Amino acid sequence: MEKKVRVRFAPSPTGPLHIGGVRTALYNYLFAKKHGGDFLLRVEDTDQARYVKGAEAYIIEALKWCGITPDEGVNIGGDFGPYRQSERKEQGTYKKYVDQLLESGNAYYAFDTPKELDAMRERLKAGGGHSQSYDMHSRGGMINSLTLSAEEVQKRIDAGEKYVVRIKIPRNEEIKFKDIIRGYVVVDSSNLDDKVLYKSDGMPTYHMANVVDDYLMKITHVIRGEEWLPSEPLHVLLYRFLGWEKEMPEFAHLPLILKPNGNGKLSKRDGDAGGFPVFPIEWNSEDGEKFTGYRESDYFPEAHINMLAFLGWNPGTEQELFSLEELVQEFSLERVGKSGAKFDPDKTKWFNEQYLRNKSNEELAQLIKPLVASVDDDFLAGVCGLMKERVSFTNEILEKGKYLFEAPTAYDAKTVKKKWKEDSPEIVAELVTVFSGTEFKNEVLEAAFKTYIEEKELGFGKPMIAIRLAITGEGGGPSLFEIMELIGKEESIKRLNTGIANIKKEEIV
Repeated sequence: MEKKVRVRFAPSPTGPLHIGGVRTALYNYLFAKKHGGDFLLRVEDTDQARYVKGAEAYIIEALKWCGITPDEGVNIGGDFGPYRQSERKEQGTYKKYVDQLLESGNAYYAFDTPKELDAMRERLKAGGGHSQSYDMHSRGGMINSLTLSAEEVQKRIDAGEKYVVRIKIPRNEEIKFKDIIRGYVVVDSSNLDDKVLYKSDGMPTYHMANVVDDYLMKITHVIRGEEWLPSEPLHVLLYRFLGWEKEMPEFAHLPLILKPNGNGKLSKRDGDAGGFPVFPIEWNSEDGEKFTGYRESDYFPEAHINMLAFLGWNPGTEQELFSLEELVQEFSLERVGKSGAKFDPDKTKWFNEQYLRNKSNEELAQLIKPLVASVDDDFLAGVCGLMKERVSFTNEILEKGKYLFEAPTAYDAKTVKKKWKEDSPEIVAELVTVFSGTEFKNEVLEAAFKTYIEEKELGFGKPMIAIRLAITGEGGGPSLFEIMELIGKEESIKRLNTGIANIKKEEIV
């Protein structure tokens, strides 16, 4: 019987969740749901020195806003908890397997002080060695259980001397593994160093905890960023040394998200520099670090997710707009590319525009209702209908459609200078008479206007610009007759008369 698919998103609480992390969570979620599996949220807080207060809560809130819902994990529970590595450490989860590696000879104690490690690196550098790492070439000259007697090792441990446990990388071995996205990868063990598995503070490193937890939580597929690809040979060795080769998950390393110019990985500072968010929701740290988020920048979570899905994956069709449910149906790791994906702020805004325009006027009205006091729902829906094709964000409906709520107090200077002619006041006054005796419906107003300009043998442009200026104060915008129908007869006639009195070409500088 085939194993049930189980994947995990395992961030470290060291700061805000970058959109690269959100994409990793999304791809894991889509893969799990596509195959009827489980999506876990695990917090990898083994690096206590880099722990940032509030980061875990931020990660949970960010995923919630995105609509990426874990089946089990931190703050949810499940049969494979606890889901914080610090809590698993307290239960002794990792020490057991570290001891197993020590007993089998695949790991060793190392007592070297920071000063001694620095001296080793300087010595290797001076000797022109290809590496300044603690590895199979240098470990024989260091203070560890490979160079000390068993009695000396025990004596140091009993005396409370600080130590770490390092993996013992085998010499000249070909380590081969398959990546779902990249195919087979082959690495020579001679190029690997003896990574620390267990630190002096009693915490496992990422490498050890990651492998142990994936095994114990029955993870079937590890989908993570490309930056972890160099660590994969080490993880493959750990599965082998612990006797878990048959249970080793399949791996897929996702391509980098690149800066808009394609030159390097998109960083948290690039957003502020380029004027676009790189975090799902706003981040405010206790030490004053602050970054804006997609949520606070008025993006729809669905648009944000749709955009992220396309940063590395393509459906193989022309379709670009997908609901989360549609993404689940269409997603496959085989359609994830190997090369980095350039982040495009303009395309990101385009996604939001499409989702905005696809929402009903009534939906949009409810979104902006808290921002306007005591305005009729039907009127708000009408405003949204007029403006949604002309904005990128819901907050712009009010900003760019201000004239729908109140009469203009100023008139666009360039338009007045170019388009307000000597006879414009007379034309507007005549149209006031025409509209005063007309039913205020879009089609009726338009028909009355066309009849007037035909009778007066006028072109369309001059009279249209004149009444638009008086009604909105601007030279362009949505259908003017729809605007007039929405704001009503009394308000429209009032604005036209005010325009006649107030638009003075000679006052425009």
